[in-house]
Amino acid sequence: MSGVKGLGHFDGKTHVLPLRVYYEDTDLSGVIYHANYLRYMERGRTEFFRSAGISKIEGLELDEPTAWAIRNVQIEFQRPGRMDDTLQVHTMLTGLSGARLLARQRIYADEILLTDGRIEACIITLTGKPRRIPQDIRDLLTPFLYESGT
Repeated sequence: MSGVKGLGHFDGKTHVLPLRVYYEDTDLSGVIYHANYLRYMERGRTEFFRSAGISKIEGLELDEPTAWAIRNVQIEFQRPGRMDDTLQVHTMLTGLSGARLLARQRIYADEILLTDGRIEACIITLTGKPRRIPQDIRDLLTPFLYESGT
């Protein structure tokens, strides 16, 4: 589906994306600004998709233009990340239904858990109507689906 190779790698069914914390990611105290964890999680999902052979925009032109949208986010902050930390964004696909995708994402600095998040994403039209996940995308994602709610 996509000719673009994803960054990171799969460890079993879990995609791992390495990142570095830069000055621009932090507040005045050198701690990662809280909203940036959502950015890291978005990058993790994007590279998960690419590594699974899916472009996030390819295949979404159904009867009208569509896009992935976040429906729900739950994030628990465990510990602060700091400037120059090396992060690993772990992305696990935990659910796949007609129109929804569920993912669990954990961000680590070395082996220390910084955040634990759960994402619910769906495909919508540009006017906000939900659409089913196309079968070709579902087929590429299914091998990475965790059977339990991990």
